[in-house]
Amino acid sequence: MERPRLLDLFCGAGGCSMGYHRAGFDVTGVDINPQPRYPFPFIQADVMTLDLEFIRSFDAVHASPPCQKYSRTASLHGNNHPDLYEAVRDMLNITGAPWIIENVVGSPYETGIILCGSMFGLGVWRHRHFEASFILLSLACRHDLVPEPIDVTGTGGPCDRLNKSTGGAHRKPKNLAHAQEVMGINWMTRKELSQAIPPAYTNFIGKQLMEYINVRAQEHL
Repeated sequence: MERPRLLDLFCGAGGCSMGYHRAGFDVTGVDINPQPRYPFPFIQADVMTLDLEFIRSFDAVHASPPCQKYSRTASLHGNNHPDLYEAVRDMLNITGAPWIIENVVGSPYETGIILCGSMFGLGVWRHRHFEASFILLSLACRHDLVPEPIDVTGTGGPCDRLNKSTGGAHRKPKNLAHAQEVMGINWMTRKELSQAIPPAYTNFIGKQLMEYINVRAQEHL
């Protein structure tokens, strides 16, 4: 059986892409920056200049527009980051393809769910919001199972710190291998991990997307 094709916009090093791949999709990534460790077919391009017909040629689309505009630390070094969330949503709605947008909690989403690493037995919390053109089911956070999550932001370091926004004592990973382990990712650099999403998140969403696509296909027989 032919696998559905998914286009991953702002793909980075491929954390989201790997989750969709494991859920049964053939994934192609697009990013404005080179991604030498991206594990699937890759196109280097400005997402906002892509031809809509090219996007429509895929069975589904995921997008992770830049999140710095909405992050809690945006004001520390100024806030001149691009605000692309709503423009990306408008673009995807025009295509008519089923879509998912991932971003930090605090981005201008309208509906959707929040996922956390504790839901999937990972050593990170890393809350991220997912908005979709179809209904998504979610899970409950299990912070009690991961009371001292690992913080993979930044470039690494041995120090511990208290995350005042959650009340949890976040610890820095011991080394690159430790950071990769807690994220469920084994091909990224430390810097790439700091921007990545655990594949478990999009594997969970990808299974729901696959069911949605299959139902739509049956309705059009």
